[in-house]
Amino acid sequence: MCSTCGCSQTDQITYSKPGEKIEVVHLHHDHDHHHHGSGHHHHDHDHGNRTILELEQDILMQNNMIAERVRGFLMAKNIFALNLVSSPGSGKTSLLERTLKDLKNELKFYVIEGDQQTMQDADRIDAIGIPVVQINTGKACHLDSQMVFNALEKLNPDENSVLMIENVGNLVCPAGFYLGENKRVVIISTTEGDDKPIKYPDMFESSDVCVINKIDLLPYVPFDVNKVKDYASRINPNMAFFELSALTGEGMDAWYIWLKNQLKK
Repeated sequence: MCSTCGCSQTDQITYSKPGEKIEVVHLHHDHDHHHHGSGHHHHDHDHGNRTILELEQDILMQNNMIAERVRGFLMAKNIFALNLVSSPGSGKTSLLERTLKDLKNELKFYVIEGDQQTMQDADRIDAIGIPVVQINTGKACHLDSQMVFNALEKLNPDENSVLMIENVGNLVCPAGFYLGENKRVVIISTTEGDDKPIKYPDMFESSDVCVINKIDLLPYVPFDVNKVKDYASRINPNMAFFELSALTGEGMDAWYIWLKNQLKK
């Protein structure tokens, strides 16, 4: 997990909205206390892998505690939140863009964009007229609940709205970090391998929905949709699937119907 991949070393995150930049100190990772706190330094060196496991457990516990605060905030305002996860290049932002454009006159949307660097995705969302906060995570390879909590303070979303969280492009670390969302949606494209579910089982096990994007390219790529569904269903029998193209619009209606039905529950 992140205690071994290095992203837990990030201690400053940049939160941005189009036209402004605000830097905040990111303190939720407790690695400072483990390495520099009284009585912990020798413990770290004496126990090797055991310390890594304890640190990982501590990070996830802290994350889950703050995620429950996020969840409470969203519930109090009747806000439905989706956490969009995928590898880079799956068309996550394109799917989000098309969804916002097609449904913005029916639903009130807010967006949190997660990337290691740049404002590009937030600029694309801002151009649609949707309130958005960009989180640049620096070296961190995922969003966590503290980042989302801080971003929500900036967004201040209205009641009875929809929050779309676009996570950092990564099928590994985001799987372990609950953000307080209602549903997690993993997006895979036909330009990727159809063995993604069995190569990254934690992400598919922890997701509620699998969107298979770029189906307009199926005639040109060696991608087996049925194989993806079979692999994913073995890992998560309750997973819902949507086959669509965010570029052409094919299959988007079924995705929209699902989203609207979630708001009625």
